[in-house]
Amino acid sequence: QDLCENPHLLVDGMSSHDFHQGKLGNCWFVAACSCLALRKSLWQQVIPDYHEQEWDPKAPRKYAGIFRFRFWRFGEWTEVVVDDLLPTENGELIYCRSNVRNEFWSALLEKAYAKLAGSYQALDGGCAAEALVDFTGAVAESINLAEGKYGEVISEQMKLFEDLMKVHKRGGFISCSISSSGRPSEAETELGLIVGHAYSVTAIRKLRLGERLLFSFKAEKLFMIRLRNPWGKKEWHGAWSDSSKEWKKVSDSERKNLGLTVENDGEFWMTFEDWCKNFTDVDICRTVNTSYFSLHKTWEKEMMYGAWATHPEPLLNRSGGCFDNRETFLQNPQFLFDVKKAEDKVLVSLQQEDRRKYKKEGKGDNITIGFEILKVEDNRRYRLHKLTVQERVATSPYSNTRSVFLRRSLQQGRYVLIPTTYIPGVPTNFILRLYTDVPSKLRELKADRPKMTCWSLLCGYPRRVTQIKVHSAEGLQEQDRSGGADPYVLIKCENQSRRSPVQHDTTSPTFNTQVIFYSKDIDSPVTIQVWNSNLVSDRFVGQAVLAASPGGPREQQRLRLRGRGGGEAAEVPGHITVTLLCSGDLAEL
Repeated sequence: QDLCENPHLLVDGMSSHDFHQGKLGNCWFVAACSCLALRKSLWQQVIPDYHEQEWDPKAPRKYAGIFRFRFWRFGEWTEVVVDDLLPTENGELIYCRSNVRNEFWSALLEKAYAKLAGSYQALDGGCAAEALVDFTGAVAESINLAEGKYGEVISEQMKLFEDLMKVHKRGGFISCSISSSGRPSEAETELGLIVGHAYSVTAIRKLRLGERLLFSFKAEKLFMIRLRNPWGKKEWHGAWSDSSKEWKKVSDSERKNLGLTVENDGEFWMTFEDWCKNFTDVDICRTVNTSYFSLHKTWEKEMMYGAWATHPEPLLNRSGGCFDNRETFLQNPQFLFDVKKAEDKVLVSLQQEDRRKYKKEGKGDNITIGFEILKVEDNRRYRLHKLTVQERVATSPYSNTRSVFLRRSLQQGRYVLIPTTYIPGVPTNFILRLYTDVPSKLRELKADRPKMTCWSLLCGYPRRVTQIKVHSAEGLQEQDRSGGADPYVLIKCENQSRRSPVQHDTTSPTFNTQVIFYSKDIDSPVTIQVWNSNLVSDRFVGQAVLAASPGGPREQQRLRLRGRGGGEAAEVPGHITVTLLCSGDLAEL
């Protein structure tokens, strides 16, 4: 039966107040929808051609009772079609509803999302960031406010405020909640906040208190955040709540600019300090800018699909668990990327497939996932099999959320990113997104060793793998009038060579350069030469020649530099510290 006369998809546009939670425990979804309603350009992606889907009383024959929605699912936009039949009880909607009785976009969006998940019941319990990613394709990040001590350390609190304000200004989304650990879910705190309940952040502002507010630079600064309760009621009762005395310090015009209303509509302001002290968890969805036609920083995006898959053969197994599982960790999928600049900020998002569709089978919970980033040899092309000279530079949080996120500044070089489940042997699919300032050439490492070809039968196939790390040098001969030098190392084996970056104005450089060589001659030595970089012509400083054999020393070696001519060459000033590993098994290192 009809729920009302003159029904509409939208009435007077879309607002964050259009959503009121029904009988489902999906406040996380409603909070996400409240965030979405604030960005017209984004909700128009979710509800395509909304004008054409609208009920027109002048042309009722055009109405087909079908509505289209689009969601970003696992790397691509997926269209979901639903009819206009909605669950009711005694003529009232059971689930999500709008403030306006004849507006139904919120109820229809919820129905489409439930269809995607498998049922309405599959939406019971969740994380607002998951829905926001599905609405936008954004990158999700979760922060534990209690663990980060944001309520206690003012400097960290201010960094977070500036970051969240930037996210909000650039079209991102933020939601927050209070952990229900030790307290019943949906219990109300003394100050009116609901435990275990998702709130959407609808504004973040800096205020100046005083007569002239924005023009009074000596006025007190106030850091404020506005939240909305998806229930449409139950608000904060503390300082700066709707009718609190603190608002008398703010002019009428500024209150109007802030949109302050003294109503029990579920929306309220509080100071950022109070927010950090009262809430425990925040979910952030960043809309990472990849457009070249923008005033903001443009990121280069790389995206790869992968899977954790089990196999009894170690070289074929791809589900080895986290770093703590040393015997199997490197059996996970491995992805190689390059940092081309001297230093680059890297954003990484790892997302597992949505498991809500498996709820009916009792397998709907997210798997705990995370990833490691290792700095590896500058010329590595095959999978890692043993952790030796590689440097562990970053570890993401491990979480049973659908996505995990990490921001990190990395030095120039080559890296291997290893996504993992926390425990071994848990199969599922994932998507990996990497954002850098310049293209990183992200690719999966699949081969364990060089490929045997017809050409290698004629010219020979490698019989030895050698791994070299040049750590540092000291006491090098001065190369300029100021007593400094601009050294670099050139590492050679057979007809292969690799050069390190130049270290400027030092006679005791730190290189930390790693290389790996696959050689046909098992007796070919490794030569490490130190050169000084010059504008006209580089100058040879000294070298060390090492025998590379599987039985050789594996610990660091401090070697005296010599001139050209092999082991009998004259000694020259300076020492070099290296680690050399060698194996006849090409899939060992």
